[in-house]
Amino acid sequence: MVRGIHDAVGGERPWAAGAVVVAGRGPVIAVQEAAGWAVRYSAYDARTDHGVELPPGQRVPATVDTPFDLASLTKLFTALAAMQQLERGTLGLDARIGSYLPDFRAAARHGVTVRQLLTHTSGLRPELPLYDCASGAERLELLRAEEPVGAPGAFCYSDLNPLLLQCVLERVTGRTLDVLIRDGITRPLGMTATGFGPCPGAAATEDQRRPWAKADRGMLRGEVHDENAWALGGVAGHAGLFSTARDLAVFCRTLLAGGSYGTARVLGPDLVELMLAPPGLGFSVDQPWFMGGLAGRGAAGHTGFTGTSLVLDPATDTYLVLLANTVHPRRRGPDNRVRVAAADRLARAVRGT
Repeated sequence: MVRGIHDAVGGERPWAAGAVVVAGRGPVIAVQEAAGWAVRYSAYDARTDHGVELPPGQRVPATVDTPFDLASLTKLFTALAAMQQLERGTLGLDARIGSYLPDFRAAARHGVTVRQLLTHTSGLRPELPLYDCASGAERLELLRAEEPVGAPGAFCYSDLNPLLLQCVLERVTGRTLDVLIRDGITRPLGMTATGFGPCPGAAATEDQRRPWAKADRGMLRGEVHDENAWALGGVAGHAGLFSTARDLAVFCRTLLAGGSYGTARVLGPDLVELMLAPPGLGFSVDQPWFMGGLAGRGAAGHTGFTGTSLVLDPATDTYLVLLANTVHPRRRGPDNRVRVAAADRLARAVRGT
């Protein structure tokens, strides 16, 4: 596993500029390794299709304490915040979101439920160009008017689902999502390196420019990579969190232990089990395309566009966290080989497969 991430960050066109892997079983961290660079490039040269290398003295090495832009791993925290409200009785899993957000008229008219938002079965399209809106009011109106384009119940992965869930949570609690996650999850668990940006010491992501990106922002470091999350001020249900692999190890251990870590309890065991059971509430379950050999017996997890992934294996009380900046200096097509290889190595170690 360790050799794999060192190989993945080497060469002229690596899988990622830098990567950190943490894996553990129960309370024991078995693997903790960093490789490559948190910051390697100053820009992307479209003419040569290569990154512009920083001088060696200006590069920043990746360490086990380097924060990374989590991208869609943020969705797991939004889901956990929703389950906390379910436990408190302020949210119903099969309640229609129109009962909480009557002004979101399109979703209300189609009877979209909280469960459908958590399982990506609402019929909503993958995303909306909120980054092209001129104002917050225009962005909100787009969300309010968005009609499902697919049949309810059919799976279609969509960033709009956690965005609407964020709106529900903020409406029923009267608190913003960043506060809900801080006060309900990261602070009780002592995850002091986890939070919404800006995060100045984070690994760099992309020289974000059109036409390969959706906005012209230049080389990003410590500002959220996702264009819609950026347009929403950096706090969004689908993206925006920064964290370290060691902080995410605490998150994993908490869920594997039924919602408690030390003296802190963030969710009851029954609801944790519900989150991780097929088809998963916020989590994906048994997905070989990124879980490799860990899939097949109830493993749950998620990936993030920037190169992040997290896998829980309740059957063996094992977890795997892989953080990387695969979009530095610019985004490429999907390549999950490193994620799969890391999961395969861990599966062989704990399952004997």
